[in-house]
Amino acid sequence: MDISVVIPLYNEEESLPELTEWIAKVMQEHKFTYELLFIDDGSTDTSWSVIEDLKQQYPALRAIKFRRNYGKSAALNVAFEAAHGDVIITMDADLQDSPDEIPELYRRIKEEKYDLISGWKAKRYDPLSKTIPTKIYNAATRRMSGIHNLHDFNCGLKAYRKEVVKNIEVYGEMHRYIPVIAKWAGFTKIGEQIVEHRARKYGVTKFGMSRFINGLLDLLSIF
Repeated sequence: MDISVVIPLYNEEESLPELTEWIAKVMQEHKFTYELLFIDDGSTDTSWSVIEDLKQQYPALRAIKFRRNYGKSAALNVAFEAAHGDVIITMDADLQDSPDEIPELYRRIKEEKYDLISGWKAKRYDPLSKTIPTKIYNAATRRMSGIHNLHDFNCGLKAYRKEVVKNIEVYGEMHRYIPVIAKWAGFTKIGEQIVEHRARKYGVTKFGMSRFINGLLDLLSIF
């Protein structure tokens, strides 16, 4: 199998049909063999019902449901264990990541032999209350990790060789530091790709100041 597209989600009922259709279109156009893996992190809306309906339309769709909200790290860790693709693509469910980025991410992993490619949303559609803390966090992470070529460690849109996700463990709030964890595990060819940041179409952002503070505390705890 060429690609596993891994999407953790929480209360994204409105975006899921459009996202699934878009991913399927990209995969068909490029003749990829693939699976689409949704991890429902304890949604309280109708996300799971939407997923169940979509599974009837899209045979490549698989899904795992958590009984409660465990967080993005737990969702990714379970997905990494379950994924079968040679290349693993992670992206967010809110349509702010474009599935059109997938072919180039795949190419760079396969042809340029990267272990991990992290997206960089150079042009963002976020309020200053999010962009300023994010810049502070990324500058601190670059300095402390020694990974100087990444601008956005926490970008949800990433690509991995299968061997990377099968040899790392993501727990707590450590999803923010997956490039650092990969480096510690010996996967040192880490690159970056400028990707499109789309304005949120449905729902509201899950970002808050508490997440920024937790991110800085996590940063201090791992170094």
